[in-house]
Amino acid sequence: MSNAETETWTSTTMPLGHPRPPITVIGAGSWGTALAIQLARAGSQVTLWGRDSTLMTQLKQDRSNERYLPGCAFADELMVENNWLSAVGEAQRILISVPSHAFRQVLEQLKTAQGKKLGELELAWATKGFELSTGLLPHQLAHQLLPECDNYAVVSGPTFALEVGAGLPTAITVAGSNPEWSARMADALRTRNFIAYTSEDMVGVEIGGAVKNALAIGAGLSDGLGFGANARIALINRGLRELSRLGLAMGARAETFVGLAGMGDLVLTCTDNQSRNRRMGLALASGKSIDEAAEEIGQVVEGVGAARAVYEQAQRLNVRTPIIEQIYRVVVEGVDPKDAVEALLSRELGAGGEHG
Repeated sequence: MSNAETETWTSTTMPLGHPRPPITVIGAGSWGTALAIQLARAGSQVTLWGRDSTLMTQLKQDRSNERYLPGCAFADELMVENNWLSAVGEAQRILISVPSHAFRQVLEQLKTAQGKKLGELELAWATKGFELSTGLLPHQLAHQLLPECDNYAVVSGPTFALEVGAGLPTAITVAGSNPEWSARMADALRTRNFIAYTSEDMVGVEIGGAVKNALAIGAGLSDGLGFGANARIALINRGLRELSRLGLAMGARAETFVGLAGMGDLVLTCTDNQSRNRRMGLALASGKSIDEAAEEIGQVVEGVGAARAVYEQAQRLNVRTPIIEQIYRVVVEGVDPKDAVEALLSRELGAGGEHG
């Protein structure tokens, strides 16, 4: 499935299970915990840090994260750490997995903790989404705040955390401007049934991860209103077109959007109820408010902020995104979901023909 220009399967001579360099994972939610479990499974000595000290104490005791990733036991190679400086102060390899609204703060704290060692740091993140206040993607924010660091990479889906934690077969993309670091990060995650592809298109991979969260709310809205499979696939297909248009306007490669980080992540997130964003759409369609739905879901739903951030970015770049616009109207302006989806299906999806 690999495209030689955008996604390359990382295969090294290092045997599976061979010890990798130690790594610190920042963020002990479902995805951060799943990645920590996978890195330990693949042979790294892993330190997992989270901001909730009560949760971290519970993780140490249970040797699992029953709040966010029930039933997925920690390997002996995974250490839980409460102290920030102990976790990151001397770390040479760090993976950040926090919501997009917390990414800037983590980078600022990391800059203080690492000091002069930033030039040697190998940094990756699984954070998805534009920064709402600035419209910056994660790699743009990292370049701005940590210019001393030359090794950046983003880890992106299509994945559900619970399946990764359980060791089910998975394929992901690791994208970075430094191919050697991307390959090392991909290798650190690789096991027999966990395949890591590498890419140099950080813009495309990050846009795919941001936009699909908003589009998944739309798919949930459509299904929750009972509009059926035909409407769902139309939303996914035309949503992919919007994602691609925005990505190309920002300098991404077209090939990225037909790969794992584009179409793959979009289809997964729009069609399976493990997706928090899809569940948000379903809840809104049933008449719940955003706050009620978020409380019911119990974790951050990135698509709510993403709908606003993507819509505003599209407006800045004069990119036509009718599906995103209608999702924005629901989650930001409070428009009735039925009115928004019916308006979209009756008018916007057909505008401009198949290639519009």
